[in-house]
Amino acid sequence: MTRDTTNDETPFSPFETDLDREETLATLRGAVAGADDGELFLERRRSESLHFDDGRLRGASYDSAKGFGLRAVAGPVAGYAHSTELTAAALRRAAETARLAAAEGESRPAPPPPVANQRLYPQESPLAGMSFAAKVELLREIDDYLRTRDPRVVQVSASLAGELQEVEILRPEGGSLAEARPLARLSISVIVEKDGRRESGNAGGGGRMGYDALIAPEAWKATAEEALRIALVNLEAEDAPAGVMEVALGAGWPGILLHEAIGHGLEGDFNRKNTSAFSGLMGQRVAAPGVTVVDDGTIPGRRGSLSFDDEGTPTGRTVLIEDGILTGYMQDRQNARLMGMAPTGNGRRQSFAHIPMPRMTNTVMLGGEADPGDVVAAVKDGIYAVGFGGGQVDIVNGKFVFSCTEAYRVRNGKVLHPVKGATLIGDGPTALGKVLMIGNDMALDPGIGTCGKNGQGVPVGVGQPTLLINGLTVGGAAA
Repeated sequence: MTRDTTNDETPFSPFETDLDREETLATLRGAVAGADDGELFLERRRSESLHFDDGRLRGASYDSAKGFGLRAVAGPVAGYAHSTELTAAALRRAAETARLAAAEGESRPAPPPPVANQRLYPQESPLAGMSFAAKVELLREIDDYLRTRDPRVVQVSASLAGELQEVEILRPEGGSLAEARPLARLSISVIVEKDGRRESGNAGGGGRMGYDALIAPEAWKATAEEALRIALVNLEAEDAPAGVMEVALGAGWPGILLHEAIGHGLEGDFNRKNTSAFSGLMGQRVAAPGVTVVDDGTIPGRRGSLSFDDEGTPTGRTVLIEDGILTGYMQDRQNARLMGMAPTGNGRRQSFAHIPMPRMTNTVMLGGEADPGDVVAAVKDGIYAVGFGGGQVDIVNGKFVFSCTEAYRVRNGKVLHPVKGATLIGDGPTALGKVLMIGNDMALDPGIGTCGKNGQGVPVGVGQPTLLINGLTVGGAAA
């Protein structure tokens, strides 16, 4: 990225500093003439990251970039061009490119998005108000705190990251939307050692907020204690069993399995192209009774929330599965139009250099009626998984593999001991159909998720209650 030499505290106002609005609008209208849809996406992003590891500052970065992306859409074809130059000449070149790429598509006029008037987070930058020295000192204090908490701590890593993304979307009808989108995150990792054995624990938190909520002593100490707790649990873990067994999933972050196993399969583009395991199943049962899944981009302050998506459509609460029945997909404007559906505010892009596509925001399974203790007590022979690391999913068949970062062996309803090396293997549709109990403790993740799709990464949120699933394959070291 290139360093922006403008005053970092000056609001992003491209039509006051770089471009003439009427001239730009005329260029945009020329680019989308005869096409179905299109927009001009203008962006400035400022971000920083500090990483403290093993007693010293290992890395610190600051980036600032600005640019635009211009899109013209005709049928299933989209022409897209972007530039870091906010000039009339660059816009004209981009318009020519976008128009040529979209000229081969079929024309279906699309109405503009409805007006978005919600504000779900503060408009201030997390980067302001705290000096660099104070940020370094905070990370040093975290390191010192954990080393004094337990003599088994041998390494501590802590990182603080923040950004402010400022966007303005200009529509060919003449309307525009603008806002600032803050994002902050604190991450802590601990390695402990006992008798030559080393294990790790990780914790973090964040959202669309400033640093204040993360760096308050009670907040960062709670995050540090959680990372240490997980590390110490894993230090006592035994090899995980292997086989088909009952699995209880904890509330909150374990919703990442839901996100990957079924969330991507409910995005509009995969279903329009019939490449999803859920293609053609609208109105049919795809999950056990009681399973209700929503994608909600309107939860204030959450990492995956947006006042409006990257096409200008207001985000909403989209019910994807209701009481086990498939009721909706997550849609951007292009795929919604081609499928004869309404956009849901899920058109997202990583930056101005990327074309929008249907993406999740905060994907959540709603709570049921069971006491979470009863859910775990119902496990006769299986594991209780409360933390997850990486995972993979095949959109076509819904097959997934997830590694557990914190899990416990359970027999006859009793939690026996922690296990290590557990992986969960299955497929989304089958797993949804095997949900036996749904807890009443639905919780959201702490604000740490980033979702990847087609080379683009965007911040997301997940959530779920405690669940009991019958018959997942557990991969482990012990037979």
